[in-house]
Amino acid sequence: MQYQSPHTFHIPVMGLAYTIDSPIKVARFGINSVISIIEDRLIETMRKHYYPAMGKTYQPIPTSEEDYRAKRITDYLNLVNTIVQDQVAKLKTAAFETGTEIVKYFELLPGNSKLRQLYTQMVNTNEDVEKKQLQEYLRTQVIPGRIDVNIMTKVDKENHNKEGVLLKDGSDAVSALRGYAKSNLSNSAIVFSAGLNPRLFNYLENCRAFDLTQEGTFTKKVIVKVSDYRSALIQGKYLAKKGIWVSEFRIESGLNCGGHAFATEGFLLGPILEEFKLKRQELQHAMYDVFKASVEKRTGSKINNAPGMIISVQGGIGTFEEDQFLHQYYNIETTGWGTPFLLVPEATTVDSATLDLLCAAEEKDVVLSNSSPLGVRFYYLKGTSGEQERLSRITYGKPGSPCTEKHLSFNTEFTDEPICTASHKYQKLKIDHLRSLSLPEEEFQKQVVQVTEKECLCVGLSNSAAVAYDQPFVKKLHAVTICPGPNIVNFTKVVSLQTMIDHIYGRANVISASNRPHMFIAELRLYLNYLKEQLRNDNETNGFLKNRKYYAGYCKNLKDGIAYYRQLTDLSSSRNGQFLQDLLAAEQELDNVALDYKIEGNDL
Repeated sequence: MQYQSPHTFHIPVMGLAYTIDSPIKVARFGINSVISIIEDRLIETMRKHYYPAMGKTYQPIPTSEEDYRAKRITDYLNLVNTIVQDQVAKLKTAAFETGTEIVKYFELLPGNSKLRQLYTQMVNTNEDVEKKQLQEYLRTQVIPGRIDVNIMTKVDKENHNKEGVLLKDGSDAVSALRGYAKSNLSNSAIVFSAGLNPRLFNYLENCRAFDLTQEGTFTKKVIVKVSDYRSALIQGKYLAKKGIWVSEFRIESGLNCGGHAFATEGFLLGPILEEFKLKRQELQHAMYDVFKASVEKRTGSKINNAPGMIISVQGGIGTFEEDQFLHQYYNIETTGWGTPFLLVPEATTVDSATLDLLCAAEEKDVVLSNSSPLGVRFYYLKGTSGEQERLSRITYGKPGSPCTEKHLSFNTEFTDEPICTASHKYQKLKIDHLRSLSLPEEEFQKQVVQVTEKECLCVGLSNSAAVAYDQPFVKKLHAVTICPGPNIVNFTKVVSLQTMIDHIYGRANVISASNRPHMFIAELRLYLNYLKEQLRNDNETNGFLKNRKYYAGYCKNLKDGIAYYRQLTDLSSSRNGQFLQDLLAAEQELDNVALDYKIEGNDL
């Protein structure tokens, strides 16, 4: 039977630790959430925490054990699954009384849900037999949310054994995929983010866990996170050729998101969603033709119908009205609410000190930094213990971090063996090299800042769970880094799971500011700021003329996006015309930028 969530939203992956145990917190209420599985030491830390919490003996899986990374992941996912199944079994037997979890299950559902309406009918009936019959039926309808996992495809460092021999199928991402494939999760999905990874996707081809069942469904599904239609088409057909079906394309705003930000060339979320809306069937058919031929060639079995494919979206959603518009206008099946859930301890794992910082965050505190060793822009909350530790090391003349995890070790500028640009080893070598160039002092200091702003994310994004559960992650390393989207400034207090979901479904409001811009306007402003930053940087380095065509295209795409938003009458007339006013202001700002830098359409 095809799984269908009782909710219309999901909790996306956040950092490494922030959703590491979210299914244990929310799955019993029917809510889908996503675990990052790339950091196996964190996975082992969570095994160490949850086995005793379940009254079971924790058996370590040491690094000396063959394929330890995959084994840790498999066992943790099986453990999470066991915990969730036990929770659901207990919930189903609870009394329909105020404060019980079965009551909470149904009261969290959206108001237009048939189950929610049936629950309301049960509550309001005074006829004992009917009430009991309805209660028994409602118990049978309780299903857990999906336990999904995420692999960032770029985090795929190769690994070697103690003798220095390259491990076959032993890279970070491939090992994580194997760990997930071998788990006993069902009605589950793996989310691939950050683009196409041939090695990872080639390995996926041989994983039978993702095959179509005789009933025409999947035990384990594939979700691909994309920023535009072209990427979806390329990755969807690439995987289809290998007999892998993409069940969901998860569209994320290029800049109005948390974590790593993959900016488009000025293509805005609204027009991107419009293209998916218009070409959804075309995309599904293009994938199906390739998928069908591949499966029939490999198995000899005929496929008569294309498997299901849904479109979801995430990035900057903040109100019930925005959520509803995405569902109703673009036919979106599920929306991702990430950053707001960082302030819901019942759903995510954030240590208390970092929670306080999140609540107090202002616009100036959330920066699109160059902190990531991947070389991809990265949203970053200032003032964290991770930032303080990094700056302290610079002050004491030893910039960079100990590199214990090595997941982001890709640089071979000074060494034969790849190292991480956030490591002390790399930063010392790089600064020594810069010093040898006899650069002007101002230029030297500028480049040193560029080197030392890289921060250890492997440990920083894992430590919140270690601190919250008092489970040491890496000895003597306790600093926390967190990566909320810009939307965090609109959410200023810790709230309950019930309150946040009531906010999503329009039954409550947790945003106190009256001047919060619409999510489409917020993204447009982010792209304008990104454009101005790039222009300033290129102007300083005389790179503007070389990139003139790129900037002309970027401005044209923003112009087209603004024109598209203007014809969305449901939005243009909303809130006394504020949306339209904001559009006009953004367009004027864009025109001024183009005029200042003499960017014209004929530059294309």
